[in-house]
Amino acid sequence: MTKPDLCELPLAGAFYYRPTPHQDHRGSFSRLTCAETLADAGLNTNWVQTNLSRTKTRGTVRGMHYQTEPFAEIKLLTCLSGRIFDVLVDLRPTSSTYGQWTGVELDGAAADTLYIPAGFAHGFQTLSDDVTLHYSHSAAFHPDHQAGVSYCDPQIGIRWPLRVTEVSERDANLPQLTTLEEAV
Repeated sequence: MTKPDLCELPLAGAFYYRPTPHQDHRGSFSRLTCAETLADAGLNTNWVQTNLSRTKTRGTVRGMHYQTEPFAEIKLLTCLSGRIFDVLVDLRPTSSTYGQWTGVELDGAAADTLYIPAGFAHGFQTLSDDVTLHYSHSAAFHPDHQAGVSYCDPQIGIRWPLRVTEVSERDANLPQLTTLEEAV
């Protein structure tokens, strides 16, 4: 079984990979997570919680979410079905890419995967109907430490590929980056 090659994204510490499937007449088999591959790159290999996200409608935006210290979490996200435009925003105050974002298109047919470091806000827009995502988290969810930043913050300037058709009330009311900076 071939280990996936990690491709570093423009925001330090964030990685993308596409599993290499073994195929035969029955179908295929892919290694989604490999502790050895992650450890060789100095990345987290301990996952304490897994979640499944399903989104029905193309154009839906979910995010931009993160957890605050001491429960900041690393996420490993795999697209299982459908397609998304996944977005990361670097919120690490000492980072040279603070406040910057990057986006990656993920395809469930290929089981595309992202490694999202702690200190990043994360969100996505569905590019197809019926999207399913699998998340692994390095820390358990703590409601008192959930946070986020506006998906339409002009200071960040995320360029969503489609018109936003759906967003939750919570996500529509997340603060802008300047509000977070003023609170520090």
